[in-house]
Amino acid sequence: MSVSKFALVVLNAKFIAVKPVSYPLMKNTFLLMMCLILGIFANAQKIQQTPRQLFPGLFEGVQSSEIFPDNKTFVDCTPKYAPNLIMKAYNEQLGKSGFDLKDFVLANFTVPGGVTHAFTTNVEEGIRKHIDTLWQVLQRKPDATTKLSSLAALPNPYIVPGGRFREIYYWDSYFTMLGLQESRQFKVINNMLDNFAYLIDTYGFIPNGNRAYYLTRSQPPFFSLMVNLLAKSEGDKVMIKYQPQLIKEYNYWMLGGRALAVNKATHRAVRMADGTLLNRYWDESEEPREESYIQDVTAAKSTKQPLPVFYHNIRAAAASGWDFSSRWFDASGKLQTIQTANLVPVDLNCLMYNLERTIARTYQIKGNMAQYKLYTAKAETRKKAILKYFWDEKAGWFEDYNWTTQKFSAIPTLAAAFPLEFKIATPAQAQKIADGLKANFLKPGGLVTTLNFSGQQWDAPNGWAPLQYMAIDGLENYNHHELAKDIATRWMQLNIRVFKQTGKLLEKYNVVDTSLTAGGGEYPLQDGFGWTNGVLLKLMNKYQFDKQGE
Repeated sequence: MSVSKFALVVLNAKFIAVKPVSYPLMKNTFLLMMCLILGIFANAQKIQQTPRQLFPGLFEGVQSSEIFPDNKTFVDCTPKYAPNLIMKAYNEQLGKSGFDLKDFVLANFTVPGGVTHAFTTNVEEGIRKHIDTLWQVLQRKPDATTKLSSLAALPNPYIVPGGRFREIYYWDSYFTMLGLQESRQFKVINNMLDNFAYLIDTYGFIPNGNRAYYLTRSQPPFFSLMVNLLAKSEGDKVMIKYQPQLIKEYNYWMLGGRALAVNKATHRAVRMADGTLLNRYWDESEEPREESYIQDVTAAKSTKQPLPVFYHNIRAAAASGWDFSSRWFDASGKLQTIQTANLVPVDLNCLMYNLERTIARTYQIKGNMAQYKLYTAKAETRKKAILKYFWDEKAGWFEDYNWTTQKFSAIPTLAAAFPLEFKIATPAQAQKIADGLKANFLKPGGLVTTLNFSGQQWDAPNGWAPLQYMAIDGLENYNHHELAKDIATRWMQLNIRVFKQTGKLLEKYNVVDTSLTAGGGEYPLQDGFGWTNGVLLKLMNKYQFDKQGE
């Protein structure tokens, strides 16, 4: 291509054509163009190719087979040889008599093991000792090299959730840190924050997890909460240290928002009917998720949506962390109707409010009052929009808002607790949320995620540690102490009873029938488990459960 035609830049691993360069400017721009081209190749070294990109044909063959029950296994495999050599051998052997796909994969890839597969629990030592031991079991050393792996290398040690989740996960990590703080593992928290700052500096955002196949989406933006958590023990220097990354993350979420017309959306930004900018969950890819390839392809066969739209919605739900929930579906409650990109979620915008307030605070500490006032104003504008768009007076509940229909989603969920956690709700609204939680969501084992029994894992009968914590802490903010303690007690007792029976702390729990294990989702129930450990220890200390956690 002639340098007179296009200047190319790399943004989020995509080439974007910009204004043509005219002939008279060619001589003046030649050096600039060379710098841009060199920059492309330099940045390309940072952008890892995904397994589907590296192993076309082989990837689809493996993921569509029954070699591994879980599609995440193959994308986490480490190639034993250069991908081009594996593909050459695959194409040569495919179709020949006696070719066995499973044998080929096992000969050319190292299959990952479970995070806790070699760990044996001593139940007699008690729950606190178990959690303390798990901080070591779940910790990973800095990634020395990931040349042939889908793992995106991190420079510092970190905690993984457990089970099939062999890498760091964004929003999981905040709730893990709550427990690390209780264990006074401040160095580990520092390391994890430095890793997240590194990811922001490297990719412009914090990915869902540190894998190549996660580099098209983020997760609920809890980075500002992590910074504030560490600042409680280490002071304002933490706020200053991570200010650049807080601002970069904010810019990622607001990308393209400034130019948006009313009732339009781009990436993660949505311009509401009154002109206010809010946010939605989004993923830049319109392909099936590599780690859940066969599930997405199968589900797509029965959707009426264009496939790119369907896959965007599926991936956006994964970006929310709630994958999957009837929260994202239409009134039929079917996965095929998923409409995540059409919804402006209440929890996400509460997190963005906290991010704006945190950035404002960093400027206040630095004495930059102009920027402090600017971000404070942004936060106040968002707070007013949250109260306007998400509070359903008739239902007495905070609900997601469909910006395409300009109506409430009308599916009550535990996301309604987020305005309480960030002190956005009025006292009267908080009272209605407390009443609704007690009347409808509170079950023998804690709070159920939604009221729908859809078969999806982020619905009834399941309860999840992060949502228990946000609801409990939010209720405490409005002096609903008795209800908060009741929820916490039920949750802790369920966690501890299951631990005594199985020696495990699990990813999620059946809070409706506590004699049964949790179900739903695209994979078996996982143990470990980072955020369960963190929230349980935080609550045990807060509500002064005795040393044995009885």
